[in-house]
Amino acid sequence: MVSFSESEGSSPAIRRVLVLGGGSAGLLAALTLKRLMPALEVTLVRSSEIGVIGVGEGTTAVFPSHLFDTLGISKEEFYREAQPTWKQGIRFLWGPRDEFFYDFEFQYDQQFPGTRKATGFYSVGDCRDLSQAGALMLQGKAFTTGPLNRPVIKGQYAFHIENHRLVTCLEAIAARSGVTIEDDTLDRVEMAGGEVAALHFKNSGSRTADLYVDASGFRAELIGKALNEPFKSFAGGLFCDRAVIAGWDRTDEPILPFTTAETMDNGWCWQIEHETFINRGYVYGSDFVSDDDAKAELLAKNPKITAEPRVVKFRSGRYERNWVGNVVAVGNASGFVEPLEATALAQIIYECRWLVESLNLTGGQPDDAMKTSYNRIVGIAWDEIRDFLAFHYKFNTRLSTPFWNHCRNETSLGNYEELYRLYREVGPSPTLLVHAIPNRPNIYGVEGFLAMLVGMQVPYQRVHLAIPEEREAFDRQRQKLANVAKGGVSVRDALDAIRKNGWQWT
Repeated sequence: MVSFSESEGSSPAIRRVLVLGGGSAGLLAALTLKRLMPALEVTLVRSSEIGVIGVGEGTTAVFPSHLFDTLGISKEEFYREAQPTWKQGIRFLWGPRDEFFYDFEFQYDQQFPGTRKATGFYSVGDCRDLSQAGALMLQGKAFTTGPLNRPVIKGQYAFHIENHRLVTCLEAIAARSGVTIEDDTLDRVEMAGGEVAALHFKNSGSRTADLYVDASGFRAELIGKALNEPFKSFAGGLFCDRAVIAGWDRTDEPILPFTTAETMDNGWCWQIEHETFINRGYVYGSDFVSDDDAKAELLAKNPKITAEPRVVKFRSGRYERNWVGNVVAVGNASGFVEPLEATALAQIIYECRWLVESLNLTGGQPDDAMKTSYNRIVGIAWDEIRDFLAFHYKFNTRLSTPFWNHCRNETSLGNYEELYRLYREVGPSPTLLVHAIPNRPNIYGVEGFLAMLVGMQVPYQRVHLAIPEEREAFDRQRQKLANVAKGGVSVRDALDAIRKNGWQWT
């Protein structure tokens, strides 16, 4: 248990935390703080008057690792209440290939036995079956098969989760973990000395805390409105600013173990696989297409859609600082880059863990130097996400519409321009390219950037001419991975398995 002592002449230790907002950001923040720092008094205030976007959540492998390994949340309860399906990665209908896969394992940051180069050098024509996760996705399988034909649910997997189920599940766990949860709506923010002095609510009146966590979403009630922190727009490099969202009830479609990212005329479309519902969303730039025409394109390519399409407006960017005075912003109140729920949830987790680390390092008495360090790390992370997305847009040659021509000509690679320059020289060599990673934290590693560069067949100078023995060794390893995947377990069979009596989580 963490306890804080106050040293003479220092500011009082943080003992009471008030989280404003009850979406996934607020609940993850409250849970993380309370589970990892149980001495804190954590209160979450959320408003039933304010709905959630509810676009259907995807996650990265960071999410289950944080919930189960870091926070110690019961797998049995989470699977029962949240009812997720599994995601091994993303299937891209993107660039010149028919398709390619991005997974949470290592496809390109490795070298197969019997070869002289990393796998990317042998993947110019065919980049399938480079990892077990990638091979599973190609076969439409969720996991490999273990004893008694049971799924082996381990490794770097992620989830698809319906948002309302996720929020309900996390709220129940948070309440049982000691988080006080109240339903009320913010009326006004009282300021004093450049900090929040109190939050005034419509029903319960005034509330005070030592630290306020702004999880109020796009409204950014504290960091944006009350503190007036400058917002750093990414609109100069990311040109999408709207999404039209819809979907349909699942019938006989298989539950796919991946998110699909499909190139559209003026942006791209996601497909998220829930057990009983398929969620589709078209992310587009309003400078290139009207809302009505975007809806029409989505409906034309998805004739099964039954839910009424709805448009969500957004702006990509981040606040200059996320920790100002006694306010820390998390989630959409901190920054936003397109409707990428998997990336957003991972960033929320990083922000919460860096906050806990900052409080621990300072004994609960963070000074200006600690806040500056936190803001630097969070800012670097948001900028890396921006630059990683830039690679998706800059090199996607699938279509030649005005939108995609504009992206190829105008998208800046930001802090990762040097990585691209070096890639053009040396090719997909992870050991060399790692030196071009500009700053920590590096969320995607060299692996993430190589997955997109090789997947989109971005050319480079030092092409490796493999001798026959190398090619045979490369293909043998891919075949091994493919054979295991063919005998794998589908999402449906894995769901049935964990719901049977006698299933035990390890």
